[in-house]
Amino acid sequence: MTSTTLRMRPRRVAVFSLHTSPLEQPGTGDAGGMNVYIAQTATRMAELGTEVEIFTRATSSEIPPVAELAPGVTVRSVVAGPFEGLGKDDLPAQLCAFAAAALRVEARHEPGYYDIAHSHYWLSGQVGWLARERWGVPLVHTAHTLAKVKNNALAEGDTPEPRVRVVGEEQVAADADRLVANTDVEAQELIDLYDADPDSVATIPPGVDLQRFTPGDQHHARAAFGLPQDAIVLAFVGRIQPLKGPDVLLRSTAELLDRHPELRSRLIVLVVGGPSGSGMERPESLHQLAAELGITDVVRFLPPQGGQDLAEVYRAADVVAVPSYSESFGLVALEAQACGTPVVAAEVGGLSVAVDDDVSGLLVPGHEAKEWADALGSVVLEPDRRARLAAATTAHATGFSWQHTTEALLETYARAKMAFHSRFRIQEATA
Repeated sequence: MTSTTLRMRPRRVAVFSLHTSPLEQPGTGDAGGMNVYIAQTATRMAELGTEVEIFTRATSSEIPPVAELAPGVTVRSVVAGPFEGLGKDDLPAQLCAFAAAALRVEARHEPGYYDIAHSHYWLSGQVGWLARERWGVPLVHTAHTLAKVKNNALAEGDTPEPRVRVVGEEQVAADADRLVANTDVEAQELIDLYDADPDSVATIPPGVDLQRFTPGDQHHARAAFGLPQDAIVLAFVGRIQPLKGPDVLLRSTAELLDRHPELRSRLIVLVVGGPSGSGMERPESLHQLAAELGITDVVRFLPPQGGQDLAEVYRAADVVAVPSYSESFGLVALEAQACGTPVVAAEVGGLSVAVDDDVSGLLVPGHEAKEWADALGSVVLEPDRRARLAAATTAHATGFSWQHTTEALLETYARAKMAFHSRFRIQEATA
């Protein structure tokens, strides 16, 4: 960071995360990698001297309106609509209430209280857009997922993203001062699909907590979950929804057992996560699929795991599968590799960056059970290949860190401030 941009570092950032709170456990509801991203970068910004206030929607009357996530990081859970029972499709109707609550907080302070607004996901982008105009501060936006990309790669049984989201994303892409993409692929999608100004797009890869996710003792990890030491363990970690493709793992497991029936006595598939959204839509669908495929004896379902327990899941596995149909990056893939476990992932979106193909894991070009069984089998049935992949996982993962992500975000904030205020001065001079 140059001396000029260092001077332009924000004192205080308002972060908007309307539909999910960084206080929630990733892996269920709408909580996932975005929650981790916000919590990790906010904490590190505060450590570097930039205060962060995160605005999110209250989903329970028991949630305190103001909570400290970490020193220098405040989470404001504002009331916007009923506490429970709202899915993402219901949330656009609460944008006004949410925005009004955020604006009231700022109004209690002297002008210029926030230096930057950073919105996450398109719903928050609409609020950030308004805050930008009312507060006179630059808006930085991170999409995390894009409707046009998701609609081009729908899983079977998944629902297309609505037109209102597409329009909302187009509006934010046009008006944000900076757009943060996770990968160069996503940056190009913003330019090609949303007509974003190339000069406004910054590629900043997410990171991984290299203190929490480290290689460990597989025997200890398996004992913690009651898994046999000689088992062949395949793991899926994430929300149970068509987009994440957990059914792909189950179907490929059935295919693998058809080819190698002798594996049945040793094979265990761990499915770690909870239902997406409100949890009311087909919460038992994956259990039913396992029964239909005749593999209930090898599949074990676990609730979302946090902290060291999640690291132990990765360490217990021989392979972590990430069969998503669309993924802006794929933090699960990175976390698993940081723990020394190879990953087999779909060759979509940011997963081609998160996984180094045939070095730290394998990328599968489709979602057919046969090709996934080929890839999974080539790792778990070939010890030498698995050992070669495992040996490269941590070296690949250590190339990503939340510290680097945070410093790059602060650099982007500073550049957004300089460009924003430069335009403001030009407008004043020509008025």
